[in-house]
Amino acid sequence: MTERLSHDIFDHLAPLRDAVAELANTWKPDDLAYRAELYRQAMMNLSYGYFAWFHATPEHPDWAPLWNPVYTLQPNPDDIYLYSPIRGDLSYRVSGNRGTIHILSFTSQHGMSGMVDDMSEFYGHNDIDDDDIVYEDNGDFELLFSAERPSGHKGNWAPIHPEATGVFVRFRSYDWLNEVDPRLSIECLDAVQPKPRLTPDDIAERMEGMAKLPVRKTRLYFPLQNKIKDAVGFNTFLPQKMKGALTKQMYLPAIFQLEDDEALIVETEIPSNVRYWNFQLNDPLFNALEYVYRLSSTNGAMAKLSSDGKFRAVISLTDPGVPNWLDPAGFTEGGIYGRWYEADSCPTPEIKRVKLADLRNHMPTDTPIVTPEERREELSRRVRACQRRRRW
Repeated sequence: MTERLSHDIFDHLAPLRDAVAELANTWKPDDLAYRAELYRQAMMNLSYGYFAWFHATPEHPDWAPLWNPVYTLQPNPDDIYLYSPIRGDLSYRVSGNRGTIHILSFTSQHGMSGMVDDMSEFYGHNDIDDDDIVYEDNGDFELLFSAERPSGHKGNWAPIHPEATGVFVRFRSYDWLNEVDPRLSIECLDAVQPKPRLTPDDIAERMEGMAKLPVRKTRLYFPLQNKIKDAVGFNTFLPQKMKGALTKQMYLPAIFQLEDDEALIVETEIPSNVRYWNFQLNDPLFNALEYVYRLSSTNGAMAKLSSDGKFRAVISLTDPGVPNWLDPAGFTEGGIYGRWYEADSCPTPEIKRVKLADLRNHMPTDTPIVTPEERREELSRRVRACQRRRRW
């Protein structure tokens, strides 16, 4: 028996205590509800950790669910994320069918969220999307990933950093119900041995990686949430680019706060030309809010614009009876994230805090009334649409 593997499994899970200690960096360290949410977040991240550490290897790649099943790291509700480990000195073929989603994109890099200790270990980002891929008429394609383009290769190719450790894919959908998700495989093209049985040392190492994942993710992403609040306070947007990945995308983060009897009106111009945009709500720990059974997000296809061409959404604990309700799922504070992707301008939204009873006095006079029956149907369509997408 190896010395690394303990007779007590909890010896390998000790880093979970470090995740709980991060309660001190939340907005309300003494609040029992915040403690409970932090425990829940640790379990979310631990459950995702099995896929990150055990599912596949760079020599035997395979797509695994990334963030959607557990809502960690505020996954975009419009995106389905898949992940596979890779090595920069090997070559890979991704093949299959694109489907009919709005955008298909790939990102390869060194260092994956929760698998390294700090963001300085993320480097070597390479993003490609539909603009970089040639498809057959029926949507079939092959895409080669390698550090250098092979001599004579004339097909689709994407570079990966020589020290790359992972590649992830986004299936970005506008019309959840009617768009068809891609069907993709990933293969290592180099000669490798059959996938081996894990040794006791292998299992011990991977369990320890799983146990570290919750605190690593917390230490990486609490600062992103806290940075916005510290810089501009509540109910103010602070547009920013994320370092490395998705260079075509401008993020629109804000920290929201309201009382039970209040509403927040999010208002913005829409760029004249924009390939994709959306808004979503997050909890105070930077997790996406429930988005299957709650209307906690919307996008450029779902949203209804006002007669003046502006987008207006309303955040309130109860249904305000207007289009574009963003339901905070019982939270009176948390995060908002918007996105402009390939936009010719980047308007900064504004937030107005009003009494819910006075909401219509602050909206255009021709704002439609959304009846309870219409809202139930809207939510029913959302549930059906989201459940028919691959999230697992």
